Amino acid sequence: MQDIDARDLLCPLPVLRLRKALAKAPSGATLRLIATDPAALIDVPHFCAEQGHSFIEATPHGNGATAYIVRK
Repeated sequence: MQDIDARDLLCPLPVLRLRKALAKAPSGATLRLIATDPAALIDVPHFCAEQGHSFIEATPHGNGATAYIVRK
């Protein structure tokens, strides 16, 4: 699983980092976005729904961060 560190970045940067990583990833790849931006809780699932990716889950990651699991 590839990690994308977007801690301390504000909207829309976490989703933009995720989009860039997904563009390079093979079909079926699973990525974990780690972000501290509270808006990512809304933005990441919305982005996945619009782009056809699978939003798997969001879980606390510690120090105010959340880990978002996405499958391409």
